[in-house]
Amino acid sequence: MTSPTESNRSVLFLGRGQLNQLIRALADDGYQVVGPTIDQAAIVYGEITSADDLPIGWTDVQEPGKYRLQRRDDEACFGYVVGPHSWKKYLFPPVTLVATADRTKTGWQLSTPETEPPRYAFLGVRGCELAAMRIQDKVFLGGPFVDPTYQKRRAAAFIVAVNCTQAAPTCFCTSMNTGPRCSSGFDLALTEVADGFLMEIGSESGNVVAARLNVEPATSAQLESGNAARQQAVDQISKQLDTTDIRDLLMNNLRHPHWEEVANRCLSCTNCTMVCPTCFCSSVNEVPDLTGDHVDRERSWDSCFNIDFSYMNGSPTRNSIHSRYRQWMTHKLATWHDQFGSSGCVGCGRCITWCPVGIDLTQEVAAIRSSQNNPSVEGAVNSSHDNEGVS
Repeated sequence: MTSPTESNRSVLFLGRGQLNQLIRALADDGYQVVGPTIDQAAIVYGEITSADDLPIGWTDVQEPGKYRLQRRDDEACFGYVVGPHSWKKYLFPPVTLVATADRTKTGWQLSTPETEPPRYAFLGVRGCELAAMRIQDKVFLGGPFVDPTYQKRRAAAFIVAVNCTQAAPTCFCTSMNTGPRCSSGFDLALTEVADGFLMEIGSESGNVVAARLNVEPATSAQLESGNAARQQAVDQISKQLDTTDIRDLLMNNLRHPHWEEVANRCLSCTNCTMVCPTCFCSSVNEVPDLTGDHVDRERSWDSCFNIDFSYMNGSPTRNSIHSRYRQWMTHKLATWHDQFGSSGCVGCGRCITWCPVGIDLTQEVAAIRSSQNNPSVEGAVNSSHDNEGVS
């Protein structure tokens, strides 16, 4: 998917009452429209058939280890930040059937399922989430081994982005240069204002859909309203992550005593990796049926926080919580650069909100950085003999 530059992109206006027209147009084209909806007291992604399914008039209030819904004083359709779900689950499913084996008279017959991927239209993709998709593109499509499941689902997806007009205290996308503005990687992008939506076209597929809608060129007043709404999100972002030489900072401090301090709070529950839009660890299991004549080979999400994930040569490599937390954070913020040429973090803040004990990776990085000029801490680092899980 390619996107014209913002300066060359015309901006249209879609009336609030015409949002259903967009949803119907996507459904008529054979897409299963997936967007934000309310379930179990959270804003999550699920199938929607009309604008009535959106979290109209609701917002999410987030803090480290805390999440709750709250009524807004308006009827905004996208007046929230991000919830526990990411679009990852539709492109890189939690469980994927990768092969089957059946016992026959002549022996076991192995086969690879050949199924057509679902055609999803994602409605409500934020700037940080577009960045997460670009990161996973590098993981699953950018190397010598291409993941066929991800490739097919990604190629079939239609993306309607929505620019953020508010931020949570856990957001730090500006530090990662991933938002809050959606600049590329979408078919259509919306900015919600009082009486409707500014619409930008980012691909030929988006242009085809937009041509069937009752849209008109945005007025100067509407453009100003959109700029003000987007700037509001920028102004609300208070959390920062200093990324200066962050790879070397973390990799030169693998024996820092602060890892143990984090481990005293960390539950190794895997929440941060499950809600992260870029984590891609998985395991493969053989699942037989009750007869023993049929076996499914399934790939399922896994986590570096699971003790068995590092099991090899008779024992786990990382058998302490501090080594597993260190593995996660150093990979996400440091060695990801070595593997894929970018950070593995997009600053969405999900790992902070959904950590049961409110561990904040921006604070953990800051703690290590601040110790660099502290002689007492440096002495503790140099005297440490922990080699567990250091690679």
